[in-house]
Amino acid sequence: MPADQPGRVLLADPRGYCAGVDRAVIAVEKALEIHGAPVYVRKQIVHNKHVVATLERRGAVFVEETDEVPEGAVVVFSAHGVSPAVHEQAAARQLRTIDATCPLVTKVHKEAKRFAADDYDILLIGHRGHEEVEGTMGEAPERTQLVDGAEDVANVQVRDPEKVVWLSQTTLSVDETLATVDQLKGRFPGLQAPPSDDICYATQNRQQAVKQMAGECDLVLVVGSTNSSNSVRLVEVALEAGARASYLVDYASEVDEAWLEGVSTVGVTSGASVPEILVSELLDWLAQRGYPDVETVKAAEERLVFALPQELKQRRQALAVDTSATD
Repeated sequence: MPADQPGRVLLADPRGYCAGVDRAVIAVEKALEIHGAPVYVRKQIVHNKHVVATLERRGAVFVEETDEVPEGAVVVFSAHGVSPAVHEQAAARQLRTIDATCPLVTKVHKEAKRFAADDYDILLIGHRGHEEVEGTMGEAPERTQLVDGAEDVANVQVRDPEKVVWLSQTTLSVDETLATVDQLKGRFPGLQAPPSDDICYATQNRQQAVKQMAGECDLVLVVGSTNSSNSVRLVEVALEAGARASYLVDYASEVDEAWLEGVSTVGVTSGASVPEILVSELLDWLAQRGYPDVETVKAAEERLVFALPQELKQRRQALAVDTSATD
């Protein structure tokens, strides 16, 4: 970038929190308000370091498994969903559960149960070890096979090629998933698709915004954590769509100033579990280094809002009744 010429920033819109993440984070905050600390959370409520650390300071205790939660305590299930076995374990320990599973993940769970009940083989496209994949596979483990990318397609075996359906993890790359589906159709022409696209609207919109701006960017910075599948995908999408370089950072302080050498246009976006304050801090950091001009690249309008988990609504109503009775 010429020394006398300010750089510009292209800012993706939509970016950051989706409706499912917003609902899950608020669920933990409301649980703490209603029940007081500690409130236990199985796995990270969403895949973001900053969000987890902020909730820990407020009294949330993050655990890997339900057997780490004291009997009778309050536990929140993360936005990624859990298998029926986890619900059973929680019930056996008499835990007071709040299910913050994203409704779009719940939709995939219901599809898995329905197709399994109709005796289909289910090919679940997703990343091995991801919490969402483990939860979905747990709905019908005897009927579900994981397909972790196109290289897994050759290993798939089904009982009846005419009774096979694909489902997917909601946070995948749209293009990568469709490429895997095409390969699966090459082996199984009778492969059925889910009734509606499993890939989350927010994942698609964030990827589309990056695709629109990447060709103009020398560098794309994605705010997000390394265990956030949709954030990692945004880096890949940026590179595939023409950005010269792209990096994933949790905080502005992680940006290497050497990345800015020769860069006139920086693209900025954030994963679906990233609060906007982290993007604002990155924009301030860039402005201080010669990139004051910010232009928004809008790909979609998002207005979707999900209701709080039923358990919280019932508890709040009960508290409201108790309060009115004592007035």
